[in-house]
Amino acid sequence: MRGWWREIAGLVLPVACGGCGRPRTELCPECAEELTGTGPCRVRPEPEPAGLPAVHAAAPYAGAVREVLLAHKERGALALAGPLGGALAGAVEAAAGAVAGSGGGPLLLVPVPSSRRSVRARGHDPTRRIALAAAARLRRTGRDARVAPVLRQRRYVADQAGLGARGRLANLSGALEVVPGGARLLTAGSTAGSTAGSTTGNAAGRTAGPATGTVVLVDDLMTTGASLAEAARALGAVRLSFISEIPHGLPAVSAQHGFEQRAAAVIASSPASFEINRNSSRSWIVAGGER
Repeated sequence: MRGWWREIAGLVLPVACGGCGRPRTELCPECAEELTGTGPCRVRPEPEPAGLPAVHAAAPYAGAVREVLLAHKERGALALAGPLGGALAGAVEAAAGAVAGSGGGPLLLVPVPSSRRSVRARGHDPTRRIALAAAARLRRTGRDARVAPVLRQRRYVADQAGLGARGRLANLSGALEVVPGGARLLTAGSTAGSTAGSTTGNAAGRTAGPATGTVVLVDDLMTTGASLAEAARALGAVRLSFISEIPHGLPAVSAQHGFEQRAAAVIASSPASFEINRNSSRSWIVAGGER
């Protein structure tokens, strides 16, 4: 039935594939395959900004992947959030899996925030929309996942287009902050819904606490890594502040009173990183592209 409605809608409102322009389909099978065909991969920018967490990308930023991202972000093809969220979900799983000790705890997806003027101009927040779709996809697989939009811009940030790695770092330095109450939201979310080990005693007769949640920074695209590094700094600062409030005698970092934040996931990064990954245990991407 849904297929018939799409056929009828395609006759009234022209629809074209966001990746290749094929008529009467929002995303053709070939372009959909490009979003996930390569598989999540660890990527690094060169030079790598200080404080950048380990980043996993779903696909190279080229061809149909680039066009689909731009169609969703700039041309309002909102239906593409679903397949883009599916690609991001794979990268989130890979990123969380690479974090030692993440186990089966909750996943909190923290989107890198767009500026208010960008959201107004586009009519939507593309990264947040894709993050919500990714969390929904993860929940359908049985993973406890949710979106925690706790970051915001605290000052004016210039357009990143045309800026190199140093310029982007300077432009974003100190630009983000956690919204009031964000630290407690993250900490509560990192244990909510997690029951792993909560009632199982160990050999010493102690009761294990809930599995620690993993906060994964998410964005649609990584170029120089400046945005993700600044987001990680903002989260790290508020986490340290919150830990200082923990009552005396409790561990500084515990499953009940903290969260892990050493991972990031994006849909796309430079094709160079994926080429190098085939031949080397280390992966690098060339700085540049669009953000």
